[in-house]
Amino acid sequence: MVHALAAGQRRGGHRVSVVAVLGEGRDRHPFLTLLEEAGVDAVPLRFPPRAYLRERRAIVDVCRRLRPDVVHTHGYRVDVVDAGPVRRAGVPTVTTVHGFTGGDAKNWVYERLQRRAFRRFDAVVAVSRPLAGALARAGVPASRLHVVQNAWAADDPPPFSRDHARQALEVPNGKFHIGWVGRLTVEKGPDVLLAAVQLLADLPLVVSVLGDGRERERLVTSATRLGLEPRVRWRGSVAAAGRLFRAFDVFVLSSRTEGTPIVLFEAMATETPVVATTVGGVPDVVSEREAVLVAPDDPAALARAIRSVAADPVTALDRARRARERLAREFAAAPWLAKYECIYRSVR
Repeated sequence: MVHALAAGQRRGGHRVSVVAVLGEGRDRHPFLTLLEEAGVDAVPLRFPPRAYLRERRAIVDVCRRLRPDVVHTHGYRVDVVDAGPVRRAGVPTVTTVHGFTGGDAKNWVYERLQRRAFRRFDAVVAVSRPLAGALARAGVPASRLHVVQNAWAADDPPPFSRDHARQALEVPNGKFHIGWVGRLTVEKGPDVLLAAVQLLADLPLVVSVLGDGRERERLVTSATRLGLEPRVRWRGSVAAAGRLFRAFDVFVLSSRTEGTPIVLFEAMATETPVVATTVGGVPDVVSEREAVLVAPDDPAALARAIRSVAADPVTALDRARRARERLAREFAAAPWLAKYECIYRSVR
C-alpha cells in the first residue's frame, strides 16, 4: 500500500520520499528497490533495538533536510516514536491505521500508546468503516478522522498463467488447491484454516501456505499432530506472491481481524474464487455475490464454504468474475490517490 501510494504520488508530479526504519544488519531491503524503480526517493534508517532517542533525532534531521510539506506515517512504531518530534519540528502529520493485531505484551503496549497518539495527528485515516468507529471511540476527533479504503494499484508484473503458477508451486495433478497468503500470526487465523482442512479429509486437496511469521513453528507442529502433512505445504515468504494466485482453486482469508486486506484485492484481480471471514473492511470489499463469506473463528463454517467451492466450481468462478469487475469499478487507484491528496492539502 505504501509503495502504491508513493509511486502514484510520484507519477502525479509530487516530490516523494519514503523513510524506511529498519533494524541493523539489513544491507538491502527489497522494498527499497521497488521504491527506487518507481522513481521514489528511498531513505533507509537503521537502528539497533530500543535506540528510540537516536531514531527520533535522525527523523528530525531527515525532515530538516527534505523539508516536507506533510509527513505520512504507517505503523505503530513510527506513530508512537517518530510522529511527535516531526510535529514539534513544524511539519503536519497524517497517519493511516491499517488495523490492530493484538499479539504479545509488547504489541499490546504499543497499540495502547498508538491509540493515544492518534489524538494528536492532524489527520487520521482508517482503511475501513469499523476501524473508523473504533478510532472515534478511542477519542480521535471527528474533524480529523477520515475513511479511505485501500485501492488496487496493478503496477506489479502480470500474474502467471494457471499452468505456470501451479508448476511454480508444484501442485499435483488432480488436486483441489487451497491458497492461503499472509503473516503467520494469530490475528490472521492460519490455525482456523488447519482445523477446517482436518474436516475435509475426504477431498483430494493440497494447501499452499505463502508467508512467514512468529507462529510458523507452532503451526507446523500442529499440522503434523493433526495428520495434515504433506497436504499442507509451507512455502515461506514468496516475492510477488500475487503472481501465483491463479494456481489456487480457492483463496482462503481466515483472519480474526482485518483492515482492508490487499491480499483480497490480489485474489479478485486474478479472478480467483474467494472464501473469507466477515471481519473489518472485508464485507465492504466483497459481498455474497463475489465471495463465500463466513463468520471468523469457525472452522466448521470455513470447511463447508471450501467444500461448496470444490463441489460447484462454475458458480465459484462466476462469483470470481463479478469480484474482478467490482475491483475495477470501486477500488481503482486514481480516486484513492486523489482522496489522499485532498487530505494532505487540508492539513497544510
